[in-house]
Amino acid sequence: LPLPTKNPSRPAHISLPLSPTHASPSPDSSPAHHLAAAEPSPMPPKASKKDAEPAERPILGRFSSHLKIGIVGLPNVGKSTFFNIVTKLSIPAENFPFCTIEPNEARVHVPDERFDYLCQLFKPKSEVAAYLEINDIAGLVRGASAGEGLGNAFLSHIRAVDGIFHVLRAFEDTEITHIDDTVDPVRDLETISQELRLKDIEFVQAKIDDLEKSMKRSNDKQLKIDHELCQRVMTHLQDGKDVRLGEWKAAEIEILNAFQLLTAKPVVYLVNMSEKDYLRKKNKFLPKIHAWVKDHGGETIIPFSCAFEQKLVDMPEDEAAKYCAENQTASLIPKIIKTGFAAIHLIYFFTAGHGEVKCWQIRRQSKAPQAAGAIHTDFERGFICAE
Repeated sequence: LPLPTKNPSRPAHISLPLSPTHASPSPDSSPAHHLAAAEPSPMPPKASKKDAEPAERPILGRFSSHLKIGIVGLPNVGKSTFFNIVTKLSIPAENFPFCTIEPNEARVHVPDERFDYLCQLFKPKSEVAAYLEINDIAGLVRGASAGEGLGNAFLSHIRAVDGIFHVLRAFEDTEITHIDDTVDPVRDLETISQELRLKDIEFVQAKIDDLEKSMKRSNDKQLKIDHELCQRVMTHLQDGKDVRLGEWKAAEIEILNAFQLLTAKPVVYLVNMSEKDYLRKKNKFLPKIHAWVKDHGGETIIPFSCAFEQKLVDMPEDEAAKYCAENQTASLIPKIIKTGFAAIHLIYFFTAGHGEVKCWQIRRQSKAPQAAGAIHTDFERGFICAE
């Protein structure tokens, strides 16, 4: 705090207490002693605004409130069955590879007790819940990045989504074939992860080639910045690491977001077990799956059972509730939907009244004016404050 001094060009300073132990001076301390002790120290040079990192680092991925999550995995692991359960649709789910060619799409409501409470309170004419858009993408196989099994088309479908539900088969059933003949979820994890990285390597190499051609014709500094970043991304991928797990600066994330790289997308691992294993909460494959995921970013794992969930769907509601109570368990579909919604960095807020109760979806890190703009663009343009 500045105090009057004989030399007004250099005000004295008093230091504020750093902790409760510094709050009260000792009785024999004089004001002069405190002023002398508080002589200002040389300040470090200020960081350039251009180089300073923002308080909250940008998120990898598209900045939009309309984002999708795709169901990815090998053939015959339960992807289409899971899609049917979560969406309550009836698309084909056959016991042969590539029964899904074009992606199936559907929106599912995000369950929220607060939304239900507001609807009960206001009894509105219109109820608009938050939703998660889910795409069922055809199964990938080893060599997909080189075109095996219609791989290029399927990988382009993954590029079009913003997050991944990676479904793993952790059950043995002689009536359901496995494309590699045996059930090995860790091998399957390696296969899918490698194919996504190989496709990203192909994309980044093409980008490097284009940048090098442009650098010969132009001295634009941005070309050099982009080229150096692409070289670092290439090294990262060739070391067997996914882009989403790298350390990138804010300006670099802005560049990477334009690439829509496959390994930059957030992943939720869904481990599809038999009903027996799900009910007894034990599966021989789970420890190895947990170990692999821990070594590769430690993202969310949700063990569930398509067989169990399908049984609940087929039962009348009261029988399903009784069956869950008898087995001391519950459906994990609500948890999976909420986890997927959060994984692609979506949040929402409510407006409520007798006319309508509505969830307004926005991307995490949106500012208050952008949230207001979700309701009406005029609110964002004329935004004054939020309380």
